[in-house]
Amino acid sequence: MSKGPSVPAWTVLLVEDEIELANEIKAELERNGYLVHPVSIAEVADIARTNGAAMLILDRMLYGVDSLRTLQDLRRKGIKIPVLVISVLSSVDEIAQGLRAGANDYLAKPFYMVELVARVEALLRRLGDVRTTRLSVDDLEVDLIEQTAFRGGKKIDLLPRELKLLEYFLRHAGQVVTREMLLKDLWQHDPGIETNVVDAHISNLRRKIDDHGLPSRIANMRGIGYMLRARAP
Repeated sequence: MSKGPSVPAWTVLLVEDEIELANEIKAELERNGYLVHPVSIAEVADIARTNGAAMLILDRMLYGVDSLRTLQDLRRKGIKIPVLVISVLSSVDEIAQGLRAGANDYLAKPFYMVELVARVEALLRRLGDVRTTRLSVDDLEVDLIEQTAFRGGKKIDLLPRELKLLEYFLRHAGQVVTREMLLKDLWQHDPGIETNVVDAHISNLRRKIDDHGLPSRIANMRGIGYMLRARAP
C-alpha cells in the first residue's frame, strides 16, 4: 500500500431547507467519500470564502426566496467556488437564468441521487480536479470505496464510527479538531451524544492505530480538542 501525498478535504457545502432532502443528499454524498457541511443561505458567502470547500450545492428556492441573488453576490465578490444549483424551476429559461447568475451546473428536482453524485463528480472533473478514492497521511490510509483502513500497509479492523473518525482526522490532518466539530459533523448534534462518548470513540481509535509505547498519532490539545499529527512521532 503506497503512502502517497495527503489529499484536499472533499468538502461539499449544502444549502437546502427541505430537511428530509438535505439529509438524503448528505448521506448519499458521504457514502461516496465526500464530507458534507449543511449551511444557511446567510452564512454561505463567509464559509465559501474561508473554508476551502470543493463545491457548493445551492437550492434555488429557499422559503420563497430566489437564492440566485446570493449566487450573483458570491461571483461579484470574486468567490469562485463551483456551484451546482438544484431547483423545482426546470424550464429552459429558468436553467439559463441560473447559469447566467454564476452556476456551473443546474439540476432540476425531482432527481435521482445517483444523478446528483454523477453531476458532482463531473463538475469537479470538468474544473480540473482529480477525484481521489484514498486519503493518506504518512503511513495511515483510508480507502473510501472499500471503506477500509491501513497503517503501514497493514489493514486495521475499525468499526464504522471509528472509520468515519479516522477519515475525518485525515481530512483535517495538522488542524485542531474540536469535540464540537465532531458532534456537528459526525453525530449531527444528536442530543443523546455527549462529549464523553466522542472521547471514548477516539480512545478506541487510538488503541487500534497507534504503535505501542509511542506517543499517540492523535494528540490531545488540552482544553480544545484533538489533532492528527501529520507525521508519526
